[in-house]
Amino acid sequence: MRHEKGEALLTLALEMQAARAGLTLRQIQERFGVGRRTAMRMRDAVLRVFPQAIETEGEDRQKRWHIPPGTLDRLASVPADELAVLDSAVRLLEAQGRDLDAATLAGLSAKLRAVMPPEHARRVEPDVEALLEAEGLACRPGPRPRLNLDIADALRNALKAGVAVRLTYGSRRDPTPTARLVHPYGVLHGHRHYLVGHQSDPAPEGLRLFSLPRITAIEPLDQPAERPPGFDITAFAKQAFGVFQEDPVDVAWRFSADVAEEARAYAFHPDQTAEDQSDGSLIVRFRAGGLLEMAWHLYTWGDRVEVLSPPELTAMVHPHRQAWGALP
Repeated sequence: MRHEKGEALLTLALEMQAARAGLTLRQIQERFGVGRRTAMRMRDAVLRVFPQAIETEGEDRQKRWHIPPGTLDRLASVPADELAVLDSAVRLLEAQGRDLDAATLAGLSAKLRAVMPPEHARRVEPDVEALLEAEGLACRPGPRPRLNLDIADALRNALKAGVAVRLTYGSRRDPTPTARLVHPYGVLHGHRHYLVGHQSDPAPEGLRLFSLPRITAIEPLDQPAERPPGFDITAFAKQAFGVFQEDPVDVAWRFSADVAEEARAYAFHPDQTAEDQSDGSLIVRFRAGGLLEMAWHLYTWGDRVEVLSPPELTAMVHPHRQAWGALP
């Protein structure tokens, strides 16, 4: 127990150095799962060892503590399990067709290995290989979109620079690629990958999604991207069960008692609530659009799920559900 406390204090000191704005007491509480008094004792213990720590007060009137860069560099090391997780993330990104993101993360992994002391690197590398082998990472079979790395890189640079882009794009409705002036907001990754933005030329359109594999060319422009005030891509993504955007509705699903425990382990939506019923069943509620994608998912539960609302989803799911039964 004493060693675990020492490890926690060292971790806190490293994170106080990594956080440029410093850490608040609340952040320490949340990070280590402790109460306010324990967080204060941990902070005070670190400050006694590192008196050069800087105390600041932000605009929110909360105090923050930061250890100057370079203070603990020689104490920091990267354990094998963290490197293995990083390498696993690279493999998953490659499996999803996100080769540019995979290459970026692989570069970070290489940089970490480069700054590690040679003796430590030689010691942990066999452990990394063993962890990766034991993890048995397998890719889910099925079609995945292929992304053009040059286009993905140009789009990322345009998003960082905050500029509009001219896309050569072909949609399902109009497969012939045409030039479009688009103001990009961000990218949604999933089974399919989409650029979120609005088109201002040739025909002005509101907020829409552009399938990344359908973009055949991209040209960043010397023109600021127009962005709605307060737009939050995370909040935008929450409006849909998957990617398809439509007006959100109140959704309620009842899972039978024999699959309630399995359903409880799923995160169907970031804002979902779960209600245990007296018969052992489970009702999950959230608000989102994307009824077609919901139906596709619910088919996999067979007759173990009942759609309570909305009625449009009930009509889509129940006849097929009873005909197909549960899918593996």
